Amino acid sequence: MVHVTSCLSSSGEIVVNEVSFVRKCIGADSSHGDLWGKLICTNFKVSFITHDALPKQRFQVANRLLGEHDVPLACVEQVVTVNDAKGKQKVLCSNQKLKFNPTELILYCKDFRIIRFRFDEAGPQSAKKVCLAIAHYSQPADPQLLFGFEYVGKQYYGSLAINSIPTQELTAACAGERVNGVDPGGGLQMPLFDRPSEWDREIKRTGAAEWRVCSINEGYIVSSSLPEYFVVPVSLADQDLKQYLCFFTAHRIPLWCWNHPNGSALVRMASISDPLQQRKLDQRICSAITKSHPQRSDVLKSDLDKNLPNIQDIQAAFVKVRQICVIEPFEESEEKWLSSMESSRWLEYVRYVQIFRRHWPSRLAHRAVCTGIAAVLHEEEDRDLSCVVSSLVQLMLDPHFRSLTGFQSLVQKEWVMAGHRFLDRCNHLKKNDKEESPLFQLFLDCVWQIINQYPAAFEFTETYLTVLSDSMWIPVFSTFLFNCPQQRTENSMDFSKSKCIPLGEEKALRFPPVWDWSQQFTPKDQALFNNPMYVGKGATCVQNGAVKSFRRTKKNYSSTLRGMPSSLRNILMDGHDSLTLTRRNSLVPRLKPDFSQIREVVESPTERFFRDWVSRPADLQGMLIPQLLPSHLALWRLYFLRWVPEASILKGGPVTAYHKLSQLADEVEKLQSQLRQYKGATPASTPTSNPSAPPSDHSRMYFKAGSTLEPSSTPEYLSSSFPFSPVGNMCRRSILGTPLSKFLNGAKIWLSTETLANEAL
Repeated sequence: MVHVTSCLSSSGEIVVNEVSFVRKCIGADSSHGDLWGKLICTNFKVSFITHDALPKQRFQVANRLLGEHDVPLACVEQVVTVNDAKGKQKVLCSNQKLKFNPTELILYCKDFRIIRFRFDEAGPQSAKKVCLAIAHYSQPADPQLLFGFEYVGKQYYGSLAINSIPTQELTAACAGERVNGVDPGGGLQMPLFDRPSEWDREIKRTGAAEWRVCSINEGYIVSSSLPEYFVVPVSLADQDLKQYLCFFTAHRIPLWCWNHPNGSALVRMASISDPLQQRKLDQRICSAITKSHPQRSDVLKSDLDKNLPNIQDIQAAFVKVRQICVIEPFEESEEKWLSSMESSRWLEYVRYVQIFRRHWPSRLAHRAVCTGIAAVLHEEEDRDLSCVVSSLVQLMLDPHFRSLTGFQSLVQKEWVMAGHRFLDRCNHLKKNDKEESPLFQLFLDCVWQIINQYPAAFEFTETYLTVLSDSMWIPVFSTFLFNCPQQRTENSMDFSKSKCIPLGEEKALRFPPVWDWSQQFTPKDQALFNNPMYVGKGATCVQNGAVKSFRRTKKNYSSTLRGMPSSLRNILMDGHDSLTLTRRNSLVPRLKPDFSQIREVVESPTERFFRDWVSRPADLQGMLIPQLLPSHLALWRLYFLRWVPEASILKGGPVTAYHKLSQLADEVEKLQSQLRQYKGATPASTPTSNPSAPPSDHSRMYFKAGSTLEPSSTPEYLSSSFPFSPVGNMCRRSILGTPLSKFLNGAKIWLSTETLANEAL
């Protein structure tokens, strides 16, 4: 007998309602393989406790906060109830009445899952109550009703949870020390940019000598959406900034993002609200940025509002992708699937973010590297697309941000502390659909596109990106829960007063950031984040028993651009009309031009730069320029199609290569460890154990190297949806190996068969 309390995995979680004898639907046409159990709604999640004995899924990543059949309430997009006898269907909202007894409940989830429950054997009134509870608690009316407040209040400050907190964390919390972002030994893992010292370190790391940390917003007295500390030019005094701030939208003074080694800076800037002061103030800001450059270089401004799609268009495209990937049956839409995906415009917007006509991140990168011009990203509020573009520019220019710790600090700096409106854009409160927009998901998709082209340049994997995206719907972490740091402080202070929680010297409740991955995953599951192909700065090798460092480059050339006339290469790289996304068939004449009509034209400096760049081997520790032809873009299958059995292939997809590479990387690490033990030993001596060496079973890789006697074939349980198993989580038939799934795991998207045949010119 399974007890209800077994579903409570978090501090502060309580059962709201429940119903027994519920069937979770697995098959679409029959009940074969369905699971029986109890459906429970808590103040944190929808939990299904099955009575059926299921084999342990050792290939599926396990979340410490969620069970295999759990869905966080924040992840529920829509609650739909059905009555078969009356032929009625109703979308439930908060505090709404249900006039019929439901026979079926369908949950449409923000992570692209569709979950169905049947109430054929359940009590009708109990089924109705649990459906209404799910609808009500998945649509909170106030930020303080989000589960994160109860979780933090109980786990860190509640007397009932004191005994469950590890001694080390409790001591650190009482002493006001940082629990997250610091390893058990006290070494800094990553900055959260909530204190001046961390901004100082970033200034020194990037060599931004003419920039300083500004503290005029301490206590959020200047701007509610800015962090308490940010970086400004040295030439701008605090008194000047206080004078200027009233002219900027929401008092958002221009923010420093990053410095190139040549002195070029990347700056974000909101609109100047007073048109009479616009020209004068704009000149003063640009003059201060120029003075911060060693060569007093000019400033290049890019207006994101004019060159990129708006947040409503991006949201509409994302909704269409969900419709195509999840809701529409694959077997009915297979013939038109690719054209439907193209018409959604999602990949088009992914591309537009990286190449918005003339002011795209790669072009800004060229300006910073070659001409030394500082770049200013201009947006109305400087809280949406500027987060996407500034992050991508830094990712392409600075290899530090391609490491796991560096990438996390980038998101913390450019999204969380810069005031991206996660609460509104994720629509956690279900208040205003017009404010919802998947901008962070768009950014992660852009990152995945670059990883797909330069897989050895990043320390983290697409599994990490997928897990990071899923964490947006776990309302525990401060990272994705608020519109700005000030909102977190204000709401947590109000919550603390209402719950009589003593804050002591703290300004607000100490919400855990998502970067404390130990709260969600075991060390073994966190190993899925590590890329075995990563070529980091100062990668180590062993030569004659000595550990040395070296830099490697991935020696590959662009197969698309090699062998093409220079004029055609310039056209394809220039970012003008020849790169505008069109229907697939119209791409054929563009990729098959009449070479007799092509005349050599005078190259611009930018065109020459990119021509030279693509002709050289990629420097994985240098600047990365993504290839932006439509044929270079792909659908992020692991994220969009992981719950669709029809699109999954047994032992197929990137997991096969990941499995082999992980074993190889693990074997290399073991050999290096053994060679270190031999260092300094005489030929007659035997290797002795080194106390500082990692344990024999320690590995950064999820898959470990076996002995030479063991077979090295790919395990049968792996599929292209690894490590997110669709078993028990889908209302689809488990059909593997359809023609579409084979295409998705091998061919390029966006191009017709004729275009693919003629792509290599």
